[in-house]
This record gives sequence, C-alpha cells and structure tokens, in this order.
Amino acid sequence: MVFEDSSPATGASTRAESRYLGEGFRHEPRFGLASESGTQTATETGKQVQEGATVFQPDSAPTGANGDTESTLTLNSRRAPAPNLDYVFDDPAEGEPGRDRMLVHGIWELILAVAIAGVGYLLYREQSDAFGGEALRTLLVSATVLGALAVGSALALRAGAVNLAVGAVAVASALYFGHNADGGLLRPLAMVIGVCAVIGVVQSLVIVGLHVPAWAASLGVGLVLLIWSTRQAAVTQFSGYEPLSHAYYWFGGMCAVSIAGALVGLVPSVRRAVGRFRPVADPAYRRGMIAALITSGAVVASTILAGIAGVLLVTQMRAATPSDGLELTGLALGAALLGGTSAFGRRGGIFGTVFAVALLTVGMSYADATGRDWSAAAFAAVAIGLGLAVTRLIEHFGRPGPGDLSDEDDEEWAGKDWQSTSSAGAGGIWSSDEAWGSAERR
Repeated sequence: MVFEDSSPATGASTRAESRYLGEGFRHEPRFGLASESGTQTATETGKQVQEGATVFQPDSAPTGANGDTESTLTLNSRRAPAPNLDYVFDDPAEGEPGRDRMLVHGIWELILAVAIAGVGYLLYREQSDAFGGEALRTLLVSATVLGALAVGSALALRAGAVNLAVGAVAVASALYFGHNADGGLLRPLAMVIGVCAVIGVVQSLVIVGLHVPAWAASLGVGLVLLIWSTRQAAVTQFSGYEPLSHAYYWFGGMCAVSIAGALVGLVPSVRRAVGRFRPVADPAYRRGMIAALITSGAVVASTILAGIAGVLLVTQMRAATPSDGLELTGLALGAALLGGTSAFGRRGGIFGTVFAVALLTVGMSYADATGRDWSAAAFAAVAIGLGLAVTRLIEHFGRPGPGDLSDEDDEEWAGKDWQSTSSAGAGGIWSSDEAWGSAERR
C-alpha cells in the first residue's frame, strides 16, 4: 500500500522530499504495511520515492490458503520490561528508586554500643551491684517499659505517622489495669490490649481517612485520654502481678520484636510498603489504599505496645497517678529518633532502637546512683535533639545513591507512569488524589 502526497505539483514533491528525506530522517524498511499484492520492485519503489511518495516495505507477506497474499501489519517495537518489584511501592515520579544505604545505620549503632559500654562502666563504678541480682532485673523491666513505648513510636515513625499519644495511652492503661487487675494478669491485660486496639483504630481512621497530619490527630487522642485519666483515682498500693520474676522474658521479647521487625524492614519492597505514607511531593495528596491500610496497622500496633508498657509500669512501680504522659512520650520519641529511625518515615536501622533504650535506661540509672537531679524530661529533650540530628544524617547518607540503578530496565521503569498501580481504583476517601507521575501535581 502506497501513501502519496495529494498534490501533484512540483512544489509539493519538494516539500514531501524535504520532509521525509531530509537530514535526521531515514527509511525504516522493516516497519510498515505490506501492499495487497505483496510484490514491489526496487525500481518502482525508487520511482515512487522520487515522485514524493513514501513506501513502507515489509520483509515478506504471508500467503493465504488460496495462494494469495494478505495485507498484514508488523510491529518491530521493543517489548516493555516488567517492573522491578523491589520498587513497586515507591513513587516513580517523585520517589527514590534504589536500595537505601545501610552503612550509616551500622556506624551510628556502633557509636551507640560504645556509648552504652561507657555509661555502663560509670554506673558499675558507682554501684557495683547494678548489673546483678534484683537490681539487674529491675533495670531490665525499666528498659522493657521504655522499649515497648520506643518500639511503638519507631513503628509509627517508619509508617510516616508519628504517634504522640503513646504516653497518654500508657498512663491510662496503667490506671485501668491497676484498678481492675484483682491479682490476675491475662484477663485484664487482654482487656487493655482490646481497648488500646479500639483507640488505635479510631486514631488511624482519622489519620488516613481524612489524610491529616498524624501528630495533630494523635495529640487530640492524647488529650481525650488525659480527660479520662484525670477522672480516675490514683493507684497507690498495687498488689497484683510482680514482673521482676519474668524480667528476662519481658526484655528478651521486647528486643525480639524490635530486631525482627527491623530485619523484615530490610527487604526493599517491605521497607517502601511500610513507608508508603511518607510524602514525596505535596503532603496533602492521598497515598492510596495500600498506604492507608499499612499506616493504620502501624498506628494500631503502636497503641497496643504503649498499653502493654503501661501495664508493666504499674506492676513495677506498684502505683500509678493521672497525668498527661508527656515525659513518657518524649522518652519514647527520643529513643526512636536516637536509634536511627527517620523523623520523615521509612528509614531505620536494625539494633538502633534497642541500643538507644539501653543507653537511656543506663543513663537515668547512673543519674539516680550519683544523686544528680536530672529529670526524665531532660533526658527526653536531649534524646530528641540528638535524634533530629541523626535523622538529618540518615536522610543525607542513607538515601539511594545516584548510581544505584544498575540496569537499563530499572531506569526505564523509574520513568514510567504507573497509574494502574496507584491504588486509585479503590475510590472514596481511600483513593489517591492524583496518579503517580502526573504532571498536574507539580
């Protein structure tokens, strides 16, 4: 089949020739439409080109059952590569294809380990029995209380939804458990976990349903719990469960949850899935159903861990008083940030949270042993300040390098418009406001 210029004039022929045969253009004889007869001689082709026509000549034309040739369309385009599933939860237009660099986390965690050894040595010099017997078990239970709060805060931070209500949840849980334990553990603990789960669900629905900042929503939840706590009587003589006999189990369980979650978070697809709520452009844009579900789960788990911390707190202290839990929230947030969890979400190390909890616990014990009047709020403020500096280091040295895309398929994938994978089809308040890669967003 021949496509000819409709104008027979010489000027038209010149224009057609300059259009199709000028500098920067060439014939592509392997791409195009076959003529109905399937036979075009080189002489006829050259003649038609001189007349201003463009001929698309295939290699061959298929033959039908009766011996006649058929008109066919052959495409010689390159097949689009399949996307690298390691990056499927990142935003190709605004995100960072490639693996996060973990060396900065390893170096910082080594620094934390050295600091723990140094402060621990100072504590041992002041109080030689601090790391043995009942004193060690008390230290481990204290570390577990702070650790449960810190792990919950770190999980919420990684999901991009900081939970500022963990301290208020812990205080309310301590008051509830102290008044309803009646010498038992499992049944009142299950009640605390159930109530905390409901609180977490309500909080997460506000955060992901309205797509509002998590700090504001969690602060509102904390104020509501403060109102409830101030209407409860203080627990003065708790006589129920004694956690010191199971101190090693509690501390080991806290460490296992933190480290296991961090190891799973090393998988690039999981890491990006957990941090999907982290804004990459306008923070007011919704991030889709996947982000909503994962963030909701993280907020609920964070609230439950805070409730467990409150239960351990009242069983260790044998008392609980109504308060806003601000110091507990500050310590938890400071430990999470100091351990290497980014304040922006997604990024975090492996042992950092456990090491930060150990450092704060040993540091506060050393202050008590030496008679220094350092309040928990002072430790929280220092931890948050240092943690924000660590966040800056993590974001600078932990992001994927410019050469981390090692093959051509990943580079092509990074520039695609993956509208079909943006979860926008969910509809309603869960859907994304814009498809990935949309120019309108910028």
